[in-house]
Amino acid sequence: MRCPFCGNIDTQVKDSRPAEDHVSIRRRRFCPACGGRFTTYERVQLRDLVVVKSNGRREDFDRDKLERSIRIALQKRPVEPERIDQMISGIVRRLESLGETDIQSKNVGEIVMESLARIDTVAYVRFASVYKNFQAADDFDKFVSELRPDSVTDNSEEE
Repeated sequence: MRCPFCGNIDTQVKDSRPAEDHVSIRRRRFCPACGGRFTTYERVQLRDLVVVKSNGRREDFDRDKLERSIRIALQKRPVEPERIDQMISGIVRRLESLGETDIQSKNVGEIVMESLARIDTVAYVRFASVYKNFQAADDFDKFVSELRPDSVTDNSEEE
């Protein structure tokens, strides 16, 4: 592992333990050249995933990109960071367990939306607005009305 401070390629692992998410390994490292200490995290990757976009373009799956989009949707929402990390790890495991290396971006979006819907409806609507490319307020109205329970619409029809 290359030292982030001096670039030395010969660093030593001083401590290794499971990270809080129990999906990765946290390693404390030391650089003998500059004396710098830093932490790295290692995750098991079952297979290299490729995301196939709707236009046919292909790109390597990027866990960080997935995490950024989810964290943006959950910004200022009352969801614990550990819960977010668990959700992201669950999504990645689910994608890896599909058995395919090529995954349609539509499938990734649907799995993310399904996961967000279970933990926070506001984040779900935020993510959906980007994922489904809402263009006007009517798009939000229609989407949110589909989220409302049927009993609400039934009562309004009887009046």
